[in-house]
Amino acid sequence: MSENKTNENAAPDQELSELLKIRRDKLKALQEEGRDPFTQTRFERSAYSTEIKADYDAFDGKTVKVAGRIMSKRGMGKAIFCHIQDDRGTIQIYVRKDAVSEQEFADFRKYDIGDIIGVSGFVFKTKTEEISVHVESVTLLSKSLRPLPEKFHGMTSTELKYRQRYVDLIMSDDSRRNFEIRSKFISYVRSFLDGRGYMEVETPVLNTISGGATARPFITHHNTLDIDMFLRIATELNLKRLIVGGIERVYEIGRIFRNEGMDTKHNPEFTTVELYQSYADFNDMMDLFEDLLSGAAMQILGTYKCAWQGEEIDLTPGWERLTMAEAVKKYVGVDFMAIEDDASAVAAAKAAGVDMDKVEPTWGHALYESFDQLVEEKLIQPTFITMHPVDVSPLAKRSPKDPRLTERFELFICRSEMGNAFSELNDPIDQKQRFLKQVELRAKGDDEAGMMDDDFINALEYGMPPTGGLGIGIDRCVMLLTGASSIRDVILFPTMKSLDGVNKKNDVNNTASEAPEKNVKTESEKIDFSKVKVEPLFEEFVDFDTFSKSDFRAVKVKE
Repeated sequence: MSENKTNENAAPDQELSELLKIRRDKLKALQEEGRDPFTQTRFERSAYSTEIKADYDAFDGKTVKVAGRIMSKRGMGKAIFCHIQDDRGTIQIYVRKDAVSEQEFADFRKYDIGDIIGVSGFVFKTKTEEISVHVESVTLLSKSLRPLPEKFHGMTSTELKYRQRYVDLIMSDDSRRNFEIRSKFISYVRSFLDGRGYMEVETPVLNTISGGATARPFITHHNTLDIDMFLRIATELNLKRLIVGGIERVYEIGRIFRNEGMDTKHNPEFTTVELYQSYADFNDMMDLFEDLLSGAAMQILGTYKCAWQGEEIDLTPGWERLTMAEAVKKYVGVDFMAIEDDASAVAAAKAAGVDMDKVEPTWGHALYESFDQLVEEKLIQPTFITMHPVDVSPLAKRSPKDPRLTERFELFICRSEMGNAFSELNDPIDQKQRFLKQVELRAKGDDEAGMMDDDFINALEYGMPPTGGLGIGIDRCVMLLTGASSIRDVILFPTMKSLDGVNKKNDVNNTASEAPEKNVKTESEKIDFSKVKVEPLFEEFVDFDTFSKSDFRAVKVKE
């Protein structure tokens, strides 16, 4: 049984190997004849496929130069029909033996699907009324050495589609459409904000402190400075420094990196737009977000309605707005606003079925966990959830009406968070206390908790005006507009686990930064851990029996 299965798997590989050899033999023959296609440096195209098909009367009978990839080919007698695909669509070309040179026709018969060609000829319609180009000259511009997937089935492996996006884009119109919509959405966001007086800026990706969000960062090392640095988990703190500096409306569209789990909604690197506006609050940010996303849908899709994750979503302005406590009361039946103390709040959450293990037993955490575990999954149509507990909102301003809450909202659509916004905290004393709370949580083992940023406190002490801030997940919004079920469908090159041997070939993760000299035996340096002093921050977390498998680092200190 296993032998038969091995033979079955070997057959396609053998067939592919033969096809690769045939294509390389064709290339070799061309090169030996001095007609290497890879020496071609340019082709002067005069028209695209869609232009010709959209305005046939203007092109009828006129000579055009078109270029593209051969996607289909039929007929091997005195006439050959092909479809070539360019950046904007496909068009049929017609090659007759008596219309091109003998060499060109002989060569064209040997061309493969996937080859890239440039042709010159006149536009006409076939007997079946298909708009085509009657070829008068043809040039091979690039030889495809690998066969494309069969057109009808396309790329059947989802993982391969993500690993080889270049093939996916050739074969799938839907994938191409997703990324065209993504590009249009980002352009719309820029135009929307520029039109409202916002200034686009760029802030560092590498930082000495990880801050602006609660997330586990990626850590790298700067060799010249000999310091560890963090890839940013948010752009927030630097943008608010610019608010302090007097740039009253500022935004950045940029890549964010979080060393966390991966699923259909999360990729370790993703794109956000963060924006801040002086003299505004979270209500202004709600209005802006609603205008932006609904306007993008109308401009890009031509409608406020779209299908996503099996639901019909209506983005018509006028979205529901609920406080977190109101949402929990509506969907769970627990009125946290009627509960005063921590113990009663935790008890009420547990009674409703909320898992409070490993969660700080406070009123705020009980409210948040109740929402997160029991309510979020019920939010289908656009809904703003406002007034989050201060316990989970270290950068948001407290509500003047209830100091347990903050002026913060998150937008949910189809069970997914689309964006996060605050009335920004501008009290440096309160901010420092919240940073210290995050440091305390970090010391207890929460690797997503924030760090102390003394320079940001210093900036706030110069005075920051009342400010509204908003962060929007670009990828999630594109998923909504395209109907994509996975974030990987809207990121051109999503993070993937390396294939076996890839890292080894590239000397990645070698134990030494430099290879030892040949024939020299090396031994790992033995460290006497009896003289190692553990930083108080990590005393409870270092187990020397498993030290080598942990994330901690031993530093040799000169005596």
